[in-house]
Amino acid sequence: MIRIGIVGATGYGGRELIRLLLAHPNVTLTAVASTSAVGERLDSVLPAFRDMTDLIFEAFDADRLAQSCDAVFVGVPGGESMEYVAALRKAGVRVLDIGPDFRLKDTERFAQYYKREHTAPGLIPESVYGLVPWYREALREAQLVAVPGCYPISVVVPLRPLLDQVAVETPIVVDTISGISGAGRSLNEAFHFPEMNENLKAYKLAVHQHTPEIEQETGDRALVQFTPHVAPMTRGILSTITVRPAKPADWQAIFACYDGEPFVRVLGENALPEVKYVRATNFVDFGWTWDKRTGNLIIVSAVDNLMGGTAGMAVQCLNIMFGLDETTGLRAGGMAP
Repeated sequence: MIRIGIVGATGYGGRELIRLLLAHPNVTLTAVASTSAVGERLDSVLPAFRDMTDLIFEAFDADRLAQSCDAVFVGVPGGESMEYVAALRKAGVRVLDIGPDFRLKDTERFAQYYKREHTAPGLIPESVYGLVPWYREALREAQLVAVPGCYPISVVVPLRPLLDQVAVETPIVVDTISGISGAGRSLNEAFHFPEMNENLKAYKLAVHQHTPEIEQETGDRALVQFTPHVAPMTRGILSTITVRPAKPADWQAIFACYDGEPFVRVLGENALPEVKYVRATNFVDFGWTWDKRTGNLIIVSAVDNLMGGTAGMAVQCLNIMFGLDETTGLRAGGMAP
């Protein structure tokens, strides 16, 4: 059995990891660390796991975690995982960071978008970006995995096969809508029920921190105009991506690169995804329309931000790192309705 620890286990991403790992046939959850619940039983703080575990939240101790775990997931807010990851790597344990601190290879970009200096730049070269279809081989030997952001997964998966077709002089326009859980568990008046019910709003126009991640993982071929929105639903992301190709192409043939990918469902031309069909799954669904009038390729993708956009992708990475069938513990259809 693979021994697993989680740091930051009470956040939404951490909770989803616990749900998956407790049901995983090749994993035993041996440690959970938290700054807010030290000494409390996991199933008391998170009642969804009653009678499933007797673990107690402990204070973070990198050496102890390294002794009791084969790998540790870190699920703390952006900018905070650098310290934890550095300590865990020094202790010699493999790490999967579901936060953003090791996704960007350029520390200047990190400082620009996250408004802080990177405190562990020496670890960036060893971090493997955890987008499985494109980094599967590197993940097999990875010691540090930077699990992608949920928005970037919904955008990069359909965009990356198109890099040779993109008209570089025209920005790629991405309008994407997320459920409220994408904002995390911390209290924020902007996301309270009275503020979000019957509401839909855009935020962080032109400055969102996932913009450089999307550009990095699409080869910096073109600028990305990324506009995120938040909607009154708990989970799920729907992204509409408008691309100006240099010339028409056989889009179905291009997207055939995903044939055989267990969690990428290419729906085809004029077949568009819906959030409800990926809810609580590790799937990324996408389809497209070729608009001959404007010369644009319009792609729509859907992913569950907490599963295919976070915890599910992280567990898929873990499976690959330890030589398991990568679908282990993840093969489930959507929760609909």
